[in-house]
Amino acid sequence: MSLRALAAGLACLALSAHAQSPVASVAGVDLARYVGKWYEIASFPMFFQRNCIGDTTAEYALTPEGEVSVTNRCRTADGFVEARGKAWAAAEGNNARLKVSFFWPFRSDYWVIGLDPDYRWAVVGNPNRKYLWILSRTPQLDKKLLEAALKAAAMQGFDLKQLNYTVQGAIGKAP
Repeated sequence: MSLRALAAGLACLALSAHAQSPVASVAGVDLARYVGKWYEIASFPMFFQRNCIGDTTAEYALTPEGEVSVTNRCRTADGFVEARGKAWAAAEGNNARLKVSFFWPFRSDYWVIGLDPDYRWAVVGNPNRKYLWILSRTPQLDKKLLEAALKAAAMQGFDLKQLNYTVQGAIGKAP
């Protein structure tokens, strides 16, 4: 067996073993720095995004009640659609683990599992690894920064083969 084959085999073993480990959020998120507009760079295919063809963004704002308002937008074949919701910090997680709801009484886990020290990108997922978003402060993410974000997701056991990359700015601008 070649050294290259052995290294590849060990990498696969490490990834499969790591996939069994629980998903962990980052140590903490400064919500004042996190709020604002984020561009979706890539995501796992989601039912509620089935009509989106590009220009997907998420905008967060702090509310007077201490919650976070959430506005998701995307371009469809017929124009732009928008969904509004709210998020709040879970009891544990130092603002890195949020609950988000767009339709009462349904709520989902929103865990920041990777975060650039300068808040240029964020990786958001959930504990069962069904949801994943790579977000950026800019419509495109520099290759080195994207590699860092992808590594953060892979280290948490997310299957990156499921990622769909989002078209940003191809046919118009989001409102």
